[in-house]
Amino acid sequence: MPTVSTALVTGATQGIGRATAFALGRAGYRVGVWARTAARVDALVTELKGEGIEAAGAAADVSDPTQVTRAVAHLAEALGEASLLVNNAGVLIARPFGELTLEDWDVTMATNLRSLYLVTRAVLPAMRRRREGTIVNVASLAGRNGFAGGTAYAASKHAVLGFGRSLMLELRKEGIRVITICPGSVDTGMLRDQPMLKSDPQRILRPEDVADAVLHAVQLPARALVSELDIRPTNP
Repeated sequence: MPTVSTALVTGATQGIGRATAFALGRAGYRVGVWARTAARVDALVTELKGEGIEAAGAAADVSDPTQVTRAVAHLAEALGEASLLVNNAGVLIARPFGELTLEDWDVTMATNLRSLYLVTRAVLPAMRRRREGTIVNVASLAGRNGFAGGTAYAASKHAVLGFGRSLMLELRKEGIRVITICPGSVDTGMLRDQPMLKSDPQRILRPEDVADAVLHAVQLPARALVSELDIRPTNP
């Protein structure tokens, strides 16, 4: 693990983000968590601390530059500069294109894509100064394949892959790793709330599966980089 072992996780109060926060904390990281709702962030920090994990939280909208800057500064003051960033915040709005509103499109792009730029921009200077760090972007297998009802979501996740591939090539020479994680169907509230997407929760991935994959990828020796990782249900 890097000398400065603080991890930041966005979208941390549920699903993959929550599981990742606990996995990293149990592995010895100090964990900074953030999401939009202050009460949920506070509750998560309390749970993390209850397991003996050093943690702090920030309530912030990852698509708002002022809130992002404030959140990163607050968490750095509480826990130290981040050596690991997990860009996990995301939304899924699965609707036929004829029913997809401009607001649906804008919310999807703001949360799934704009946030990558804003949060990474806020965290990266400290990593560059130390010439070490890891950035994990949580994409989706929808970033490789489309699906009916997924015009906004799949477009945003295709863009996440392009962002990660380009940033990886730019930063690797500075000792900074960029990893893009592409999960298949995961049993989360975000998926269960989509009437167009049917899946058997007993046969698809669980958030802890993705969190374990993130942990294994970031714990590789600093000389080794898994730039992209697909995680699929074995027998969906």
